[in-house]
Amino acid sequence: MIAGENGEGKTNLLEAVGYLATLRSFRGAPGEALIRSGAAQAVVRADGAREGRRVLIEAELRPSGRDRVQVNRQALRRTRDLLGALQVTVFAPDDLRLIKGGPQERRELLDDLLVALHPRHDAARVEVERVLRQRGALLRSAAGHIRPSEDVLTTLDVWDTKLADAGTALVRAREGLVEALGPRCNEAYHELGLAAESRGRAVIRFDYRRSWSGGLLDALREARIDDLRRGVSTVGPHRDDLAIDLGGLPARTHASQGEQRSLALALRLSGHRIVTDRIGSSPILLLDDVFSELDPLRAAALLRVLPPGQTLLTSAGAVPEGAEVIARVEVAGGQLHSVSYP
Repeated sequence: MIAGENGEGKTNLLEAVGYLATLRSFRGAPGEALIRSGAAQAVVRADGAREGRRVLIEAELRPSGRDRVQVNRQALRRTRDLLGALQVTVFAPDDLRLIKGGPQERRELLDDLLVALHPRHDAARVEVERVLRQRGALLRSAAGHIRPSEDVLTTLDVWDTKLADAGTALVRAREGLVEALGPRCNEAYHELGLAAESRGRAVIRFDYRRSWSGGLLDALREARIDDLRRGVSTVGPHRDDLAIDLGGLPARTHASQGEQRSLALALRLSGHRIVTDRIGSSPILLLDDVFSELDPLRAAALLRVLPPGQTLLTSAGAVPEGAEVIARVEVAGGQLHSVSYP
């Protein structure tokens, strides 16, 4: 357990662990925001074990963006070479955005789970992002022209084909994951013991909604005039959404805040279980002040169903009743002040 008053740096510690697993902030903070103000660099290091073997991960973050990462003293060439060395599942108070927020939150959840399941999905995500950037730059350069040049149209054909190939592969993977998440999320929601508050044994239904119909290449060609006029790609995996219904009604607009929070917990828990089943080991659980947002019923329910494995939990208050604390770390002023073993 990581204890300390609000604003003392508890989340920063979890964020450092999460960064070494994904090279991204789970809060969505940009790289430069992870470096202490006025500092020339930030250094993060984790020494652990996976499947009986030592794993040393070291990262040096620089304001220039020229970061350096090493795994077992070997320079990291590609992000996907890190994936699997350290895996985490994050539960945070703002997980409510998975239900109440926009489509991007749910797309990122699916993509993060896919990457945790297999590094090849990271390559697909990176390729889609790369093609969208290139296609978007081309569309913006041509925006406002009544008749784009042949060069522009020919280049657009190339990017359309690339986006259709990479985007279709990514979306099919997302749809397969959604199919697997459905029953596991229902299972987790009802294991939490909270279904009684949700109109009996309410059923959770997922519906992955593509932003196009038919083949993506055909859809891109049909949308070309509009894309050129607006200077953006209007169809593709970056425009899709995951619709979540509870008891036959949209959870985003019709579920109570309590039901939405329970749904978010079930989503995280079901994703964690799928990853554990597929890779054969449990990711480290990072619980960032989660219990402060839960009433006693939900807190006790979550503790009951937390999977075995290592858990790092932050709290500004007392230890949640029923939690078995192996070590307690006190944080103040951005520094570790003491470690005790209750």
